[in-house]
Amino acid sequence: MQAVVVRDFGGPEVLELVEVGRPVAGPGRVRVRVEAAGVNPVDALTRSGALAGAGLMGRREVTGIGWEVAGVVDAVGPGVEGFVPGQRVVGLRDRLDVDLGAYAQFVVLDAQALAPAPAGVGFAQAATLPLNGLTAVQALNLLELPAGASVLVTGAAGAVGGFAVQLAALRGLRVVALAAAEDEELVRALGARWFVPRTAGDVAAAVRELVPGGVDGAVDAARLGVAALGAVRGRGVFAAVAGGSEPVGLRGIRVVNVWVSADGPALARLSALAADGRLTLRVAATLPLQDAARAHERLARGGLRGRLVLVP
Repeated sequence: MQAVVVRDFGGPEVLELVEVGRPVAGPGRVRVRVEAAGVNPVDALTRSGALAGAGLMGRREVTGIGWEVAGVVDAVGPGVEGFVPGQRVVGLRDRLDVDLGAYAQFVVLDAQALAPAPAGVGFAQAATLPLNGLTAVQALNLLELPAGASVLVTGAAGAVGGFAVQLAALRGLRVVALAAAEDEELVRALGARWFVPRTAGDVAAAVRELVPGGVDGAVDAARLGVAALGAVRGRGVFAAVAGGSEPVGLRGIRVVNVWVSADGPALARLSALAADGRLTLRVAATLPLQDAARAHERLARGGLRGRLVLVP
Protein backbone atom coordinates (compact mmCIF):
# COMPACT_ATOMS: atom_id res chain seq x y z
CA MET A 1 0.00 0.00 0.00
CA GLN A 2 0.99 3.65 -0.29
CA ALA A 3 1.68 5.92 2.65
CA VAL A 4 3.26 9.32 3.28
CA VAL A 5 6.16 9.35 5.75
CA VAL A 6 9.02 11.56 6.89
CA ARG A 7 12.61 10.34 7.15
CA ASP A 8 14.32 13.72 7.66
CA PHE A 9 12.63 16.75 9.17
CA GLY A 10 12.19 19.81 7.00
CA GLY A 11 9.80 21.59 4.66
CA PRO A 12 6.94 20.06 2.67
CA GLU A 13 9.45 18.54 0.25
CA VAL A 14 10.48 15.93 2.88
CA LEU A 15 7.05 14.27 2.72
CA GLU A 16 7.71 11.00 0.93
CA LEU A 17 5.18 8.70 -0.73
CA VAL A 18 6.36 5.12 -0.14
CA GLU A 19 5.19 1.57 -0.69
CA VAL A 20 4.86 -0.38 2.56
CA GLY A 21 3.17 -3.54 3.74
CA ARG A 22 -0.45 -3.36 4.81
CA PRO A 23 -0.58 -3.07 8.63
CA VAL A 24 -2.12 -5.89 10.67
CA ALA A 25 -5.01 -5.39 13.09
CA GLY A 26 -3.73 -6.88 16.33
CA PRO A 27 -5.70 -7.48 19.54
CA GLY A 28 -8.09 -4.64 20.32
CA ARG A 29 -7.26 -2.87 17.09
CA VAL A 30 -9.06 -2.11 13.83
CA ARG A 31 -7.69 -1.72 10.31
CA VAL A 32 -9.39 1.08 8.38
CA ARG A 33 -9.32 1.57 4.63
CA VAL A 34 -8.67 5.29 4.46
CA GLU A 35 -11.09 7.24 2.30
CA ALA A 36 -10.03 10.69 3.54
CA ALA A 37 -7.42 12.12 5.92
CA GLY A 38 -7.47 15.64 7.34
CA VAL A 39 -4.43 17.92 6.99
CA ASN A 40 -3.72 19.81 10.21
CA PRO A 41 -1.10 22.14 11.68
CA VAL A 42 0.13 19.34 13.95
CA ASP A 43 1.11 17.43 10.80
CA ALA A 44 3.30 20.33 9.69
CA LEU A 45 4.84 20.61 13.17
CA THR A 46 5.64 16.89 13.09
CA ARG A 47 7.13 17.11 9.59
CA SER A 48 9.27 20.15 10.38
CA GLY A 49 10.79 18.63 13.52
CA ALA A 50 9.26 21.29 15.79
CA LEU A 51 7.62 18.66 18.00
CA ALA A 52 10.85 16.69 18.27
CA GLY A 53 12.69 19.89 19.12
CA ALA A 54 10.18 20.57 21.89
CA GLY A 55 10.72 17.12 23.36
CA LEU A 56 7.22 15.90 22.47
CA MET A 57 8.50 13.06 20.29
CA GLY A 58 11.77 11.25 19.77
CA ARG A 59 13.69 11.09 16.54
CA ARG A 60 12.82 8.06 14.47
CA GLU A 61 14.03 6.54 11.22
CA VAL A 62 10.51 6.80 9.82
CA THR A 63 7.65 8.93 11.13
CA GLY A 64 4.06 8.55 10.00
CA ILE A 65 2.01 11.67 9.26
CA GLY A 66 -1.69 12.36 9.75
CA TRP A 67 -3.95 12.29 12.80
CA GLU A 68 -7.55 12.13 11.62
CA VAL A 69 -9.22 9.68 9.30
CA ALA A 70 -12.55 8.74 7.77
CA GLY A 71 -12.91 5.40 6.08
CA VAL A 72 -14.26 1.87 6.14
CA VAL A 73 -13.42 -0.93 8.55
CA ASP A 74 -11.29 -3.44 6.65
CA ALA A 75 -10.41 -5.90 9.42
CA VAL A 76 -10.84 -6.24 13.19
CA GLY A 77 -8.41 -7.80 15.62
CA PRO A 78 -9.19 -10.25 18.43
CA GLY A 79 -11.29 -8.82 21.23
CA VAL A 80 -12.81 -5.98 19.20
CA GLU A 81 -16.51 -5.40 19.71
CA GLY A 82 -18.81 -2.85 18.09
CA PHE A 83 -17.01 -2.63 14.75
CA VAL A 84 -17.41 -4.89 11.74
CA PRO A 85 -15.84 -4.97 8.26
CA GLY A 86 -17.59 -2.61 5.87
CA GLN A 87 -18.65 -0.14 8.57
CA ARG A 88 -18.06 3.56 7.94
CA VAL A 89 -15.96 5.08 10.72
CA VAL A 90 -13.98 8.12 11.82
CA GLY A 91 -10.99 8.01 14.11
CA LEU A 92 -8.07 9.80 15.71
CA ARG A 93 -4.47 8.61 15.70
CA ASP A 94 -3.10 10.53 18.66
CA ARG A 95 0.37 8.98 18.94
CA LEU A 96 3.45 10.61 17.44
CA ASP A 97 5.81 7.65 17.83
CA VAL A 98 4.50 5.47 14.98
CA ASP A 99 5.72 4.54 11.51
CA LEU A 100 2.37 5.06 9.79
CA GLY A 101 -0.25 7.77 10.20
CA ALA A 102 -3.54 8.60 8.51
CA TYR A 103 -1.82 9.74 5.29
CA ALA A 104 -2.05 6.22 3.92
CA GLN A 105 -4.32 3.79 2.13
CA PHE A 106 -4.81 1.81 5.34
CA VAL A 107 -4.27 2.65 9.01
CA VAL A 108 -4.61 0.58 12.18
CA LEU A 109 -6.11 2.27 15.25
CA ASP A 110 -7.15 1.18 18.72
CA ALA A 111 -10.85 0.36 18.73
CA GLN A 112 -11.46 2.99 21.42
CA ALA A 113 -10.12 5.67 19.07
CA LEU A 114 -12.90 5.03 16.53
CA ALA A 115 -16.56 5.95 16.20
CA PRO A 116 -19.26 5.49 13.57
CA ALA A 117 -18.97 8.11 10.83
CA PRO A 118 -21.72 10.75 10.66
CA ALA A 119 -24.69 9.36 8.75
CA GLY A 120 -25.36 11.09 5.44
CA VAL A 121 -21.99 12.87 5.41
CA GLY A 122 -19.27 12.34 2.81
CA PHE A 123 -15.89 10.96 3.80
CA ALA A 124 -14.02 14.21 3.11
CA GLN A 125 -16.28 16.17 5.43
CA ALA A 126 -16.23 13.42 8.07
CA ALA A 127 -12.42 13.46 8.11
CA THR A 128 -12.43 17.05 9.43
CA LEU A 129 -14.22 16.04 12.64
CA PRO A 130 -11.98 13.88 14.87
CA LEU A 131 -8.97 16.06 15.74
CA ASN A 132 -10.58 19.48 15.76
CA GLY A 133 -13.90 18.37 17.19
CA LEU A 134 -12.28 16.49 20.06
CA THR A 135 -9.90 19.38 20.75
CA ALA A 136 -12.86 21.77 21.01
CA VAL A 137 -14.97 19.53 23.24
CA GLN A 138 -12.05 18.67 25.52
CA ALA A 139 -11.22 22.37 25.86
CA LEU A 140 -14.80 23.17 26.87
CA ASN A 141 -14.82 20.26 29.32
CA LEU A 142 -11.72 21.68 31.00
CA LEU A 143 -13.39 25.08 31.39
CA GLU A 144 -16.22 23.48 33.40
CA LEU A 145 -18.52 26.44 32.75
CA PRO A 146 -22.24 26.20 33.58
CA ALA A 147 -24.99 27.13 31.13
CA GLY A 148 -25.41 30.89 30.96
CA ALA A 149 -21.70 31.61 31.51
CA SER A 150 -19.75 33.65 28.98
CA VAL A 151 -16.82 32.35 26.94
CA LEU A 152 -14.41 33.95 24.49
CA VAL A 153 -13.33 31.85 21.51
CA THR A 154 -10.33 33.20 19.61
CA GLY A 155 -9.76 32.01 16.06
CA ALA A 156 -13.50 31.43 15.94
CA ALA A 157 -13.63 30.94 12.17
CA GLY A 158 -10.91 28.27 12.20
CA ALA A 159 -11.37 24.53 12.46
CA VAL A 160 -11.04 24.22 16.24
CA GLY A 161 -12.60 27.63 16.91
CA GLY A 162 -15.63 26.97 14.75
CA PHE A 163 -16.40 23.73 16.57
CA ALA A 164 -15.81 25.45 19.91
CA VAL A 165 -18.34 28.17 19.07
CA GLN A 166 -21.00 25.66 18.04
CA LEU A 167 -20.41 23.29 20.95
CA ALA A 168 -20.35 26.15 23.46
CA ALA A 169 -23.63 27.49 22.12
CA LEU A 170 -25.15 24.01 22.35
CA ARG A 171 -24.15 23.97 26.04
CA GLY A 172 -26.01 27.22 26.62
CA LEU A 173 -22.87 29.34 26.90
CA ARG A 174 -22.85 32.95 25.71
CA VAL A 175 -20.08 33.15 23.12
CA VAL A 176 -17.84 36.08 22.20
CA ALA A 177 -16.19 35.20 18.88
CA LEU A 178 -12.88 36.72 17.78
CA ALA A 179 -12.17 36.38 14.06
CA ALA A 180 -11.48 38.33 10.89
CA ALA A 181 -14.05 41.02 10.08
CA GLU A 182 -15.17 39.17 6.97
CA ASP A 183 -16.01 36.12 9.11
CA GLU A 184 -18.56 37.84 11.33
CA GLU A 185 -21.55 36.40 9.48
CA LEU A 186 -20.05 32.91 9.63
CA VAL A 187 -19.32 32.87 13.37
CA ARG A 188 -22.69 34.39 14.22
CA ALA A 189 -24.32 31.62 12.19
CA LEU A 190 -22.30 29.12 14.23
CA GLY A 191 -23.87 30.50 17.40
CA ALA A 192 -21.78 33.46 18.58
CA ARG A 193 -23.75 36.08 20.52
CA TRP A 194 -21.07 38.76 20.23
CA PHE A 195 -18.30 39.44 17.71
CA VAL A 196 -14.91 41.13 18.02
CA PRO A 197 -12.74 41.65 14.91
CA ARG A 198 -9.21 40.35 15.33
CA THR A 199 -7.94 43.76 14.20
CA ALA A 200 -9.14 45.23 17.49
CA GLY A 201 -6.09 46.90 18.96
CA ASP A 202 -6.88 45.81 22.50
CA VAL A 203 -8.71 42.49 22.53
CA ALA A 204 -9.33 42.57 26.27
CA ALA A 205 -10.85 46.05 26.15
CA ALA A 206 -13.05 45.15 23.17
CA VAL A 207 -14.37 42.04 24.91
CA ARG A 208 -14.97 43.86 28.19
CA GLU A 209 -17.07 46.47 26.40
CA LEU A 210 -19.40 43.63 25.46
CA VAL A 211 -19.14 41.69 28.74
CA PRO A 212 -18.44 44.10 31.62
CA GLY A 213 -15.96 42.62 34.06
CA GLY A 214 -14.71 40.07 31.54
CA VAL A 215 -15.81 36.67 30.29
CA ASP A 216 -15.95 33.65 32.57
CA GLY A 217 -13.65 31.61 30.36
CA ALA A 218 -11.75 31.49 27.09
CA VAL A 219 -10.79 28.93 24.46
CA ASP A 220 -7.67 30.34 22.84
CA ALA A 221 -7.66 28.60 19.46
CA ALA A 222 -5.70 31.48 17.89
CA ARG A 223 -2.86 31.17 20.43
CA LEU A 224 -3.06 34.81 21.52
CA GLY A 225 -1.92 33.96 25.03
CA VAL A 226 -1.61 36.94 27.34
CA ALA A 227 -3.38 39.22 24.84
CA ALA A 228 -6.57 37.21 25.38
CA LEU A 229 -6.04 36.58 29.09
CA GLY A 230 -7.04 40.15 29.93
CA ALA A 231 -10.52 39.48 28.55
CA VAL A 232 -11.12 36.89 31.30
CA ARG A 233 -12.47 37.96 34.68
CA GLY A 234 -10.52 37.39 37.85
CA ARG A 235 -10.65 33.73 38.98
CA GLY A 236 -11.98 32.74 35.57
CA VAL A 237 -10.53 29.96 33.41
CA PHE A 238 -8.42 30.00 30.25
CA ALA A 239 -7.84 27.02 27.91
CA ALA A 240 -4.70 27.17 25.74
CA VAL A 241 -5.16 24.97 22.68
CA ALA A 242 -1.46 24.83 21.75
CA GLY A 243 1.44 23.99 24.05
CA GLY A 244 3.73 26.95 24.61
CA SER A 245 1.00 29.54 24.12
CA GLU A 246 -0.38 29.39 27.66
CA PRO A 247 -0.02 32.59 29.70
CA VAL A 248 0.71 32.83 33.41
CA GLY A 249 -2.52 32.59 35.40
CA LEU A 250 -2.65 36.13 36.72
CA ARG A 251 -5.57 37.37 38.85
CA GLY A 252 -6.34 33.87 40.04
CA ILE A 253 -7.24 32.71 36.54
CA ARG A 254 -6.98 28.94 36.13
CA VAL A 255 -4.94 28.22 32.98
CA VAL A 256 -5.23 24.77 31.41
CA ASN A 257 -3.61 23.16 28.37
CA VAL A 258 -5.60 21.07 25.94
CA TRP A 259 -3.57 17.99 25.00
CA VAL A 260 -6.07 16.23 22.76
CA SER A 261 -6.56 12.50 23.16
CA ALA A 262 -8.53 9.85 21.30
CA ASP A 263 -11.96 9.26 22.82
CA GLY A 264 -14.31 6.99 20.91
CA PRO A 265 -17.47 7.71 22.95
CA ALA A 266 -16.96 11.49 22.75
CA LEU A 267 -16.24 11.21 19.03
CA ALA A 268 -19.45 9.21 18.59
CA ARG A 269 -21.41 12.03 20.22
CA LEU A 270 -19.76 14.56 17.91
CA SER A 271 -20.54 12.34 14.94
CA ALA A 272 -24.21 12.25 15.92
CA LEU A 273 -24.29 16.05 16.18
CA ALA A 274 -22.74 16.32 12.71
CA ALA A 275 -25.27 13.86 11.30
CA ASP A 276 -28.08 15.99 12.77
CA GLY A 277 -26.62 19.13 11.18
CA ARG A 278 -25.77 20.69 14.56
CA LEU A 279 -22.03 20.66 13.84
CA THR A 280 -20.75 22.20 10.62
CA LEU A 281 -18.07 20.22 8.79
CA ARG A 282 -16.01 22.42 6.47
CA VAL A 283 -13.68 21.23 3.72
CA ALA A 284 -11.43 23.82 2.10
CA ALA A 285 -10.28 21.48 -0.71
CA THR A 286 -9.45 17.85 -1.41
CA LEU A 287 -6.20 16.62 -2.91
CA PRO A 288 -4.86 13.17 -3.83
CA LEU A 289 -2.53 11.47 -1.37
CA GLN A 290 0.49 12.01 -3.62
CA ASP A 291 -0.05 15.79 -3.32
CA ALA A 292 0.58 15.85 0.44
CA ALA A 293 3.49 18.28 -0.03
CA ARG A 294 1.28 20.64 -2.00
CA ALA A 295 -1.34 20.44 0.76
CA HIS A 296 1.29 21.42 3.35
CA GLU A 297 2.42 24.34 1.19
CA ARG A 298 -1.18 25.55 1.01
CA LEU A 299 -1.65 25.06 4.75
CA ALA A 300 1.44 27.19 5.42
CA ARG A 301 -0.03 30.13 3.48
CA GLY A 302 -2.94 30.28 5.96
CA GLY A 303 -6.34 31.84 5.40
CA LEU A 304 -8.16 28.53 5.03
CA ARG A 305 -11.77 28.20 6.10
CA GLY A 306 -12.15 24.52 6.72
CA ARG A 307 -9.58 21.76 6.41
CA LEU A 308 -7.62 20.45 3.47
CA VAL A 309 -8.29 16.73 3.01
CA LEU A 310 -6.15 14.07 1.34
CA VAL A 311 -7.96 11.34 -0.58
CA PRO A 312 -5.96 8.12 -1.26
